[in-house]
Amino acid sequence: MNYEQILLSIRDSVATITLNRPERLNAYTPQMRRELAHAFQALDADDTVRAIVVTGAGRAFCAGADVGSGERAFDRSDDPEYLTKLAAERAAVSRPWELTKPIIAAINGVAVGAGVTITLQWDIRIAAASARLGFLFVRRGLCPEALSTWLLPRLVGFSRAAELLLSGRMFTAHEAFTYGIVSQVVPDEELLPTAYSLARDIAENTSPVAVAVTKRLLWRHLTESDWQRAEHTEQQAFTWCGAQPDAREGVRAFLEKRPPRWSMRPSADMPEFLKPRRSS
Repeated sequence: MNYEQILLSIRDSVATITLNRPERLNAYTPQMRRELAHAFQALDADDTVRAIVVTGAGRAFCAGADVGSGERAFDRSDDPEYLTKLAAERAAVSRPWELTKPIIAAINGVAVGAGVTITLQWDIRIAAASARLGFLFVRRGLCPEALSTWLLPRLVGFSRAAELLLSGRMFTAHEAFTYGIVSQVVPDEELLPTAYSLARDIAENTSPVAVAVTKRLLWRHLTESDWQRAEHTEQQAFTWCGAQPDAREGVRAFLEKRPPRWSMRPSADMPEFLKPRRSS
C-alpha cells in the first residue's frame, strides 16, 4: 500500500508512524484510518519490529476529524450501509489491542477528538509539555467514539471520564498525567528521544513473545470481571511461557551476565489460548 497521509520508517527494530497532514494539523480522515490500520498490521507481521512509535508531523499530533467538507462532515444519512461497511473494514484487520507489538503514542501537540480517542486504543501515551488534549465531541453536537466511552473510564475512573467527556473541555498534558491518560510528560524537545528510549529498551531487553503475551493479557482482562478466571488465564500463560525456549534463554543470559538471544517469534509462536477473539 502506498501511504499518502502517514509516513513509515523502521530503525533499530523500532517503527515510526508519523501522521502526515501538517497543513491540516494532521486532521483525521477515513483514508488515514485505513492507512494506519494497514501499517499496524504489516508491522505486526514483521518479526524484526519490536515496538511502534506514533507521532504527528509539524506542530500538532492530530486536530481531530477533518471537517473541511462543511457542516455535514459527520452526516452518513446518505449511506444506509455505512455501519455495515465500517464493521467489515474493521473485521478485515487486526485492531490495535490485538497486535503483538507495543504501540507508543508520542503526543507532540494538540490532540483532540479522534486525535486523542485513537491513542486510547494503543498501549502507552507520552506527551510533550506543551500538548493540549480534549474530547470535544459534545461541543460539536456529537457523542464520543473510538471506544472512548468504554476505555476512558477504565483508565481514569468514571467521575473523571464523565467530567472530560460531558464537558468536552480542553486540558493540559500535566492534567492528562495527573488523570492517568498519559504515563509521562516531558519537555517538548525530549518527547521523541523519550519515546524511542522506551521503545529501544523493549526492543533490546525483552522477549518479543513474552511482551506479546503480556499485552494480550492486559487487554483481555479489561473485559474479565471474574478474578478467578483472570487468575486462571494468567497462570496458564505463565506456565506456558515457563516451558518455552525464551524463558530458558532469559535465565541463562541473566546467569551468564550477557544480553539475551531470543529465538521465539510472535508471528509463529503465540499460544492458541491467547489468539485474538474475533467476532462472528
